[in-house]
Amino acid sequence: MLYTLCFLLLFILILVHSQEAAAFAAQGFLLWYSKMIPSLLPFMILSGLMIRMGLSEKLGSWFRPLLGPLLRCRSEVSYGALMGFLCGFPMGARVAAQLYQAGKINREEARFLLAFCNNIGPVYFCSFVLPLLGRRLVLPYLLGMYGTALLYGILLRRTMFRSLPEPPREKHTVRKSLSDSARNLPGLRRSSENAGLLDHLDAAVQAGLQGIISLCGYMILFNLLNLIPQLFLPRLSCWISPLLEITGGLNQLGQRCPLYTLMLLPFGGLSCIAQTYSMIHDTDLPLGEYVVHKLILTAITGLYYLGWRCLFPHLFLL
Repeated sequence: MLYTLCFLLLFILILVHSQEAAAFAAQGFLLWYSKMIPSLLPFMILSGLMIRMGLSEKLGSWFRPLLGPLLRCRSEVSYGALMGFLCGFPMGARVAAQLYQAGKINREEARFLLAFCNNIGPVYFCSFVLPLLGRRLVLPYLLGMYGTALLYGILLRRTMFRSLPEPPREKHTVRKSLSDSARNLPGLRRSSENAGLLDHLDAAVQAGLQGIISLCGYMILFNLLNLIPQLFLPRLSCWISPLLEITGGLNQLGQRCPLYTLMLLPFGGLSCIAQTYSMIHDTDLPLGEYVVHKLILTAITGLYYLGWRCLFPHLFLL
């Protein structure tokens, strides 16, 4: 009944305020077209191709000397962490789900990656967020955005996920158990061992296009939901908007409160949660647990900025 009333209200608002609704929907589409496609689709295709061709383990092994001592993880997990941090949201969730579906990591490793690797990308952060906020410093904000996430991953590895397989044991028993369990995974799409490069590429392109188009729908819908606070809570609209869709909301918020913006980024907003669900819905990875981790990471980020304010007040938020 509640859902029916909410959808009916939204339909009525769209009909009555058609121009405003069209503007919000167009904003969501333009953000998807100008931001998501060029910055995300190439990574979706390349990462999917690497996983299908079995190259993810090799790339992960190259970076294991860097991530291994910190996360004590196998090569495939190192690859997932690397792609999550470098490519940005929602590639962290997508890569974790793809590795899990391909049987290259187990469910606990996928949950571990999902807990701390699905964050706003550094290209987006440095090219959009920091210029929007007009900040002069860069390194403190990078530490606040990615250093806290990595620290959270290290803490999780030594507490909640301390039983994950470690690199020395990966060659025989772990791989066998992964391939056995992978046969029963929902939505598993295995590539044929005899498939050639073009077959893998075609599958990666098709999967990438399907994923990026679904993100378009989410961005349009959640930008459209901004119609509700604009009509009923106009004074609070710019503060509520980033909670619905982060990019359009930050455009509205501007430089009003940089700390509020920086605190919102680890959480990502409701659109980011819905997009993450679209990346993992073919698996049994828990969305609720992901949301809890994002809230905890937001709190840790708040502690980081509190520490910065206490230790270096003259440099705070410069």
